[in-house]
Amino acid sequence: MKKSYRFSAALLTVALLSACASDPKFIGRPDLTLVPDGQLPPPAGQDLILEQRAYVVGPFDRISVDVYGVPELQRTVQVDASGRASLPLIGELNVAGQTPGQLATLVEARLRGKYVRDPHAIVNVDSVNQKIAVNGQVKVPGLYPVTGRMTLMRAIAVAQGTTEFAAKDYVVVFRRVNGQQMAALYNIGAIRSGAYEDPEVFANDLIEVGDSSARRTFRDILSAAPLIVSPVVALIR
Repeated sequence: MKKSYRFSAALLTVALLSACASDPKFIGRPDLTLVPDGQLPPPAGQDLILEQRAYVVGPFDRISVDVYGVPELQRTVQVDASGRASLPLIGELNVAGQTPGQLATLVEARLRGKYVRDPHAIVNVDSVNQKIAVNGQVKVPGLYPVTGRMTLMRAIAVAQGTTEFAAKDYVVVFRRVNGQQMAALYNIGAIRSGAYEDPEVFANDLIEVGDSSARRTFRDILSAAPLIVSPVVALIR
């Protein structure tokens, strides 16, 4: 009877595993579809265009301002560190945090009636100088430009990926929101496996990839004893 029971239990286990393999799911991500045999269909035309967020002007960006029919008011200026820029007839404007369209509306309001009867302004961003910092256990730490929509995994990829000592379950994003410093902890291993979405990051964010002391300790042990032929066990405090 024991042998029969064990055989039945083994068959049940195989059946359950087969059922799981035939209908795999991403834990916590019902929005993801896993295709069989890794055969991804080609993207549609609209899929090739990343969803963009409205760009807001920041310190040290270069913007060009053109007022239709008034060439004297055409200027290219650089936003200063405080987020302000100076334009002819208008003077200083606080431009940081505004989209080009909002700035064009502001320029028109300042000129209308007093200098130009019915102004039509166009504001373009010529060069972007907003940055994101990626530090810690990445291969090339540093400041990287933020253009368009960027996510945590994309930012780490721009820094050439993580090092061998990275703690993938300890990645912190620091951000200032309404004058308050905030932080969020992420597990990029879980993101890679589809457990939850890749979070969006923004200009001035600081990404810190943690250090795995366990990985580093084992590296030190193995480098100190290269001829070890039995399993290595270490107590990590």
